[in-house]
Amino acid sequence: MKRIEITTNRLLLKPLGSEYLQTVNEYATDYENTKYMCFLPNENEAETAEFLKKVDLEWEKENPEYYEFAILYNDQQIGAVGIYFENGIGELGWIINKKYWGNGFAYEAAEALVQYFRTNMGTTHFIAHCDAENAASYRVMEKLGMVKTGVRGGRRNRAASQDSLEYQYELK
Repeated sequence: MKRIEITTNRLLLKPLGSEYLQTVNEYATDYENTKYMCFLPNENEAETAEFLKKVDLEWEKENPEYYEFAILYNDQQIGAVGIYFENGIGELGWIINKKYWGNGFAYEAAEALVQYFRTNMGTTHFIAHCDAENAASYRVMEKLGMVKTGVRGGRRNRAASQDSLEYQYELK
C-alpha cells in the first residue's frame, strides 16, 4: 500500500503510526480531551502504543479496512483523523489535542479526507457518530454538509459512568 499524504492550506495529513507515540499519548490519555469518545481515554502509554502498532500494520495492507492520519500543523502532530470502511461506507472520526481546539483544524482535516476519498477512491457515502453533548463535533459534521439521520441511546463513553445519546450524521 502506498503511503497517502494529503495537504490542505494549513495542514499535512500523514499516515498515523508509532512514530507519533508521545504526541498521540498526550491527548489519548487526557480525560478532558477524550470525554466524548467510546474507546478513549487510554489508561497509559502502553495502550496507546498497542493502538499505534495496529495502525502501522493496517497501513501495510494492500487494501486497508481503515486509514488513520496524523494531523500536522507547523510540523507538529496536533491530532488525528480517520476513515473506516464497512460495505463501501466511510465512517469519519477525528480528535484534536485540546491545545488546538477552536481553530477549525478538525473540519479542515475531515473535509480534506472526504475530498480525497471521494476523488481518489470513489467513496460516495460517509457517516459519522458523536455523543449528543459534543456540540463541537456535530458542528464539524454539519459544516461538512452532513445531515443528522439518527439518534439512539446506549452510547457508553469509556470514562463515563452512564450511557448517553449518540447522533449519526450522513453525507451522500
